[in-house]
This record gives sequence, structure tokens and C-alpha cells, in this order.
Amino acid sequence: MYVCSCFGITDKQVKEHAAAGACTPRQIASVTKAGTDCGSCVRTIQGLLGRGACPRRELLEKGEATAVLAADPAPRLAEAA
Repeated sequence: MYVCSCFGITDKQVKEHAAAGACTPRQIASVTKAGTDCGSCVRTIQGLLGRGACPRRELLEKGEATAVLAADPAPRLAEAA
């Protein structure tokens, strides 16, 4: 199913990027551009990402902001594309 019709991004692609470490719609947008044109898909992307485990979110909740800033999932996401 297409999630972002502006850029032809499917739910499968969003899930693959989520599995590679993307935790937010902004992180998905950085590798796919989904959500950056009309924006109508952002809520759908949020729904696909859910509130499941996210390493960066878990670090933030533990108060380890420096670890979050040091973590950069972009290289893994670029490899998955």
C-alpha cells in the first residue's frame, strides 16, 4: 500500500526503515522524503511506527541525552535504501 503518493513510498519501505532504526516520521523523511511535500502521510507514518521500542527513545527516557546525540542511524538507513 502506498503511504506517500507524492514520492511513491510504501508501507513496506517505511517498515524496513523502521527496522533499520528510524523511530520518527522525521527520520523516515530524511531517507525517503515521505511527509515532506503535502504532509498528508505523516499521521499514517506515525501509525506505522507506533509506540514500540525505539533505542533512541529508550535512551532519552533514561536521561542519556549524550548517547542519543551520539547515535546516528542515518548510515544504516542509507544502506537499507
